[in-house]
Amino acid sequence: MNATAHAIPEMTDRLLAEKNDGIGWITFNNPARHNAVSYEMWLALPVVLAAFEKDPEVRVIVLKGAGEKAFVAGADISQFKEKRSSEDAVEAYNTAADNASKALQHCTKPTIAMVRGYCIGGGTAIAVNCDMRVAADDAKFGVPAGKLGLGYRFTGIKRLADVVGPAFTAEIFFTARQFNAQEALQMNLVNRVVPAAELLTFVTDYAKTIANNAPLTIASIKKAIIEYLKDPAQRDLETVQHMVELCYKSEDYKEGQAAFMEKRKPVFKGR
Repeated sequence: MNATAHAIPEMTDRLLAEKNDGIGWITFNNPARHNAVSYEMWLALPVVLAAFEKDPEVRVIVLKGAGEKAFVAGADISQFKEKRSSEDAVEAYNTAADNASKALQHCTKPTIAMVRGYCIGGGTAIAVNCDMRVAADDAKFGVPAGKLGLGYRFTGIKRLADVVGPAFTAEIFFTARQFNAQEALQMNLVNRVVPAAELLTFVTDYAKTIANNAPLTIASIKKAIIEYLKDPAQRDLETVQHMVELCYKSEDYKEGQAAFMEKRKPVFKGR
């Protein structure tokens, strides 16, 4: 991140946000606990995502963990005695986590999980709720619910199954073991695996590639993917088609054609 990065107000210093060159960066900042997600971080994530969604300067969002040891190593268990001590407290905690997951799933802008080190439990859930996942070759994934006696809601199971299929979902949950980056790639849990030393550069360049493409086109594709993942009876295909039509009526469509004919890079403005 260079000196031109602009800070975004945060609700907690455990979740950091900044924007730079069209990219909104969200950092899980709890390195002492391998970036385990606290209740406050669950609450803050939808707020930061909403701010980035409203900001026309942000065209793609990257989520990462502070330091080099972990993306997110699950929920912050040190809070469980306080935050999950009663039925009401458990419900409040689960609601905060569910709202964060929904905010990621329905985010109108492309999201990328940049995974280095441990990506366990809630970390795997966060990564899976992003559109794409790029992992360092030292990344480790897993959902240890079976070793902890935890129950998992259907929505979490479905999201993972949508990405890796039911057979690999079964393997991940039934074994409760950790999977290395190459295994994750074979399962389609990640899109790319790169050397750890190259991860930040690769993801930054990848995000800039997306940020330089036509925002209205990207938004229409993102909306179509969101609807695809819904039950067919609940899909809003009218809005998808409307967004497609807006692309053809946009200044960016004209700019794309002109740039192609003039053999130059297009400059898209999102309108």
